[in-house]
Amino acid sequence: MRTKLLLAISCAAALLAASCGAPEQKQPAQQQQQTGSAEPVKRPDQPVKLTVADVAGNLQLTQKAIEKFRDDHKDLVASVEFTRSTAPELPGKIDAQQKAGRVEIDLVLTGTDALAAGASKGLWEKVTDNAKPVLGDFESTLQEPAQRMQQLAEGNGIIVVYYPSGPLIEYNPAKVPNPPKTAQELLDWAKANPNKLMYARPANSGPGRTFLMGLSYLLGDSNPKDPKAGWEKTWKYLAELGQYVEYYPSGTSAVMKELSQGTRDIVVSTTGWDINPRALGQVPKEMKTAALQGFHWVADAQYMVVPKGVSPEKRYVLYELMKYMLTKEAQAQTYDQGYFYPGPAVKDVPLSMAPAESQKAITEFGRPEYESLIKDNPIETPLDANAMVAAFERWDREIGGSKVKK
Repeated sequence: MRTKLLLAISCAAALLAASCGAPEQKQPAQQQQQTGSAEPVKRPDQPVKLTVADVAGNLQLTQKAIEKFRDDHKDLVASVEFTRSTAPELPGKIDAQQKAGRVEIDLVLTGTDALAAGASKGLWEKVTDNAKPVLGDFESTLQEPAQRMQQLAEGNGIIVVYYPSGPLIEYNPAKVPNPPKTAQELLDWAKANPNKLMYARPANSGPGRTFLMGLSYLLGDSNPKDPKAGWEKTWKYLAELGQYVEYYPSGTSAVMKELSQGTRDIVVSTTGWDINPRALGQVPKEMKTAALQGFHWVADAQYMVVPKGVSPEKRYVLYELMKYMLTKEAQAQTYDQGYFYPGPAVKDVPLSMAPAESQKAITEFGRPEYESLIKDNPIETPLDANAMVAAFERWDREIGGSKVKK
């Protein structure tokens, strides 16, 4: 509701400004930004060049499949340029391009962070409606938790990967022989071992985000879906914990580097951030993980999102790409080396369908206990867009503050 209201206010303001000056010939992207509508798609007369922006590390899971689509559809795709940015930076960049009438990014690969931030500003087209003639009833092919994650997008994106995520703690067993078993024990450990625990800024970190949202379940807050009025215990806990955190990195990679170097002994993690860095040799294989008692998984997903203002010809190609990305062939690629473990959003895509290198990595670096943890603990969806933005803003203001470092 708030998203629609913000978009309506934006449109009204733009129309009022136009009436006060000389008439201006509006470009298609400007018109679409104001009306919120999208022109009907049109098959391109010649192959198009696509620009794909990744703000979630998603290309690690999907780039090979996107390149295969490119190679198999030379009549539609001339080339694909991949760019990388951060979730907090991208919405402002898209907003500026739309206001200038020159949208230069055709497809965004994002987690719930930039999805929520962009939706709150009205930046994304309602792709589930616009692409329905091509995608059909794709929701029925998704795993049940992935279906809920798709609903969370409120039409702004198409899910491409899903995993139960976290929050987990990852620790060095040589330095932490008896890891904390509860949230209170984790706080007590941090107090007794100042600056030895670390997690990243939630607005740009999957593990940080699941920790932020997962605490409300671990601590028994009154309403885990309401960070404004229902997280009294969570905000108090984070403020106290913050006394023993030296600083908060802006991303998860820096956290894992500190764990590897021995600077930190316990970090916040997820299934993927546990498996993948160890498979890549970035974190020692002997690191261990644990789930705190009473925890709920806070699921995570990554989406294919189309900014408003993309041409009808490019959108025609993007919808065909999305259709391919939801095939079992493309989904099997998302096992990767455990980065988003398991990875596939679509049902009935077992590890045996994945490339041999994926099977080898997950067999060697995966953890047998994850299967039962996923089966035996509730899997919750994250906050909706407005609540997530509010939680990020409050964390930045009250918890992270000047302690966030790039």
